[in-house]
Amino acid sequence: MTPNLSWQKLTLHLKNPFSLSYGVSEVRSAFWIRLKNDEGWGEGTIPPYYGISEQEMVTFWQVAAENPEAFPDKVNQITDWIGTEGPAPARCALDLAFHDRLARHLNLPLHKLLVIPTPEPKPSAFTIATDTPEAAEEMAISLKSFPIIKLKLGRDSNDIDILRAVRHARPGVRIWVDANAGWCLDDAIRLSRDLEMLHVELLEQPLEKLDFEGMGSLQSKTSIPIVADESVRTPDDIDALAKCGVKGVNVKLMKVGGLSPGLKMIKQAKDLGLKVMLGCMIETAIGTTAMAHLSGFADWLDLDASLLIANDPFMGMTIDENAMVHIQPKPGIGVIKSASKTAN
Repeated sequence: MTPNLSWQKLTLHLKNPFSLSYGVSEVRSAFWIRLKNDEGWGEGTIPPYYGISEQEMVTFWQVAAENPEAFPDKVNQITDWIGTEGPAPARCALDLAFHDRLARHLNLPLHKLLVIPTPEPKPSAFTIATDTPEAAEEMAISLKSFPIIKLKLGRDSNDIDILRAVRHARPGVRIWVDANAGWCLDDAIRLSRDLEMLHVELLEQPLEKLDFEGMGSLQSKTSIPIVADESVRTPDDIDALAKCGVKGVNVKLMKVGGLSPGLKMIKQAKDLGLKVMLGCMIETAIGTTAMAHLSGFADWLDLDASLLIANDPFMGMTIDENAMVHIQPKPGIGVIKSASKTAN
């Protein structure tokens, strides 16, 4: 008997070591979720620093696999079927798979199923996550046709040296800085002056994820938009961040539980006057392509995971030589297996 749903762990190998304030990594784990008879695909992926164990996610899917209820046949039934409890990336995996299934059945691309703006080509940032100015400069030069570079900082000791090296290598490039909660408020205020002088376009998650007041205080002292990432997991977080005065939020499907809650939070942020970045984890083309369908809502787009992974087993959205994101109008999320790459 074919199970209602199954899951497979994948090991994603990074093309270059990924250095963040949380540490350095060369591999990441992902889970491929498949509905019965491959009617829909989803993905559940989260970095270790989010504190969600793989076993928690597997347990969630084991319970879901035993649910006797028929799969949702309408978009507005998906959240009720999945529920709001359990790890966000595990819920996201089912949410993506159910949306993929419905869109395939109707022969519609995902954005048409959701009745949202058709995505037009839009530039994505490309992430440089290295701990030396020399390596950052070399990578920046190699990305000469990419208009936006996102620098992973948060170490403080050589952060500004890395930023200066990239600005020297690419005088006209748009630079985003992501500290991944690596700074304290005093350091962030001090460093923000250098960021302003070096024409940084936005500063993502400079402080610890629960320090909403600190983020608002920092925003009041700098003209650079502060964009919350790790701080954004629920609608209440968006309300609180808007009240504190930050200027933007980064919505990621894996941390909010999928397309259904993600779209609600995007619209909520827009209603509150916040700018929205649409981002991703280090995840496969299933997750990034699903998010690319929402790019009509993005003020900033950060969907470069496919360029960072050496063995993505799927093909979906593409990023061209100018870092423009494209999706094909295929039914569902629009992802197929790659013939040339495998993730074990």
